[in-house]
Amino acid sequence: MKLITTTAIALAAVLSAAPAAGEGQPATGQAAAQPKIQPSKKALKALVELQSAIDKNDTANIPAKVAAAQAVAETKEDRYLIGQLQLKHALAAKDNAAAAQAVDTVVNSGFNDAAANSKLYAGLGSLFYNAKQYPQAAAAFQKAVAVSPGNSEASVMLGETFVAQGQKAEAAAAFQRAIQASTAAGQKPDEKLMKRAVGVAYDAQLPAAVDLARQWVANYPSASSWSDAIAIYRNLNQPDVETFVDLLRLMQVTGSLNSGGQYAQFARALAEQNNFNEAQAVVDAGVAAKALSPTSGEYSDLFVALKKKPKASAADLAEATKTAQSGMALLRIGDRYYAMGDYAKAVELYRMSMGKPGVDAAIANLHIGMALARAGDKAGATTALNAVTGPRAEIAKFWLTYLNQKS
Repeated sequence: MKLITTTAIALAAVLSAAPAAGEGQPATGQAAAQPKIQPSKKALKALVELQSAIDKNDTANIPAKVAAAQAVAETKEDRYLIGQLQLKHALAAKDNAAAAQAVDTVVNSGFNDAAANSKLYAGLGSLFYNAKQYPQAAAAFQKAVAVSPGNSEASVMLGETFVAQGQKAEAAAAFQRAIQASTAAGQKPDEKLMKRAVGVAYDAQLPAAVDLARQWVANYPSASSWSDAIAIYRNLNQPDVETFVDLLRLMQVTGSLNSGGQYAQFARALAEQNNFNEAQAVVDAGVAAKALSPTSGEYSDLFVALKKKPKASAADLAEATKTAQSGMALLRIGDRYYAMGDYAKAVELYRMSMGKPGVDAAIANLHIGMALARAGDKAGATTALNAVTGPRAEIAKFWLTYLNQKS
């Protein structure tokens, strides 16, 4: 990625705006609109002589003129002007190392504010980046971010510099800081940045990829982003059947089931839990979406198997509730009510299962939150999902993201 296509735009902009060290106002460019910077009387003569040497490209005498000006500098304006003149000479000579020293001189003068200094360091970093001097570029971009943490562009460029060096973990962290800086400034992070952050973190198999993917889908929800975000979680965590089913349920409500394979996997996982009602509903939805076909050899076994399985009615579930021997039996009955769209009864059964031996409270709270979300009870769903602890808390966060997108 080419960060800056022309040499040191930020540095050149600063130079074009810088006033001369003499008594007259600059004649052209942005400098004409800038107030004159008045050097001290003691440093004026040395600064004028330094400027003259630089304008004439008198390289033999420039070092001595710089030293002479530094010896008499008294004010921050004096030191700023020395740094600016050094920077002008370094850029003309295409000497990046000298440019770095000059930028430090300008910054250390104390004349600029933090934002201006951050832009200077970012421009310097771009010089080094375009020259493929990546360690020096990273150091400059890090200074830009340290001076002004809100400089999201500098964080992005720092991330790209780390990518160029193969340091993907550091790159993902830099991109994440850029996203945080945009958010803190009340701005919606750019989607390209978010996808870049997710991609780099996922390539490095970093746990942060999941959180970044969730941030991406929170800001840019679509069938595609939901599908990718959930796939990232699945690929990094290898979920058990319970978690897999709850993730596929989320894909279903976000419209991100997009292949016959996904519908078939979903239905088969439900069948493993003997939840034939929901498995059949998923297959029917796949047929309606033209993703599954009863005549397809690839999925014919699924259609045949489900056809033979008993489907519970509401009366069957009511009777099963009376005779349930365990908390897990109650929870599975709740899942069947969920499949029927009777979310109130599902929540009732999930709550009945809570606290009974063998029932994971995290699963019960997650399913309560899911059912309440489907029922439109945003407050109740939020409370239940926030109560999910342990590894399943990550799934709850995905459901909370979905819930927050509902009106």
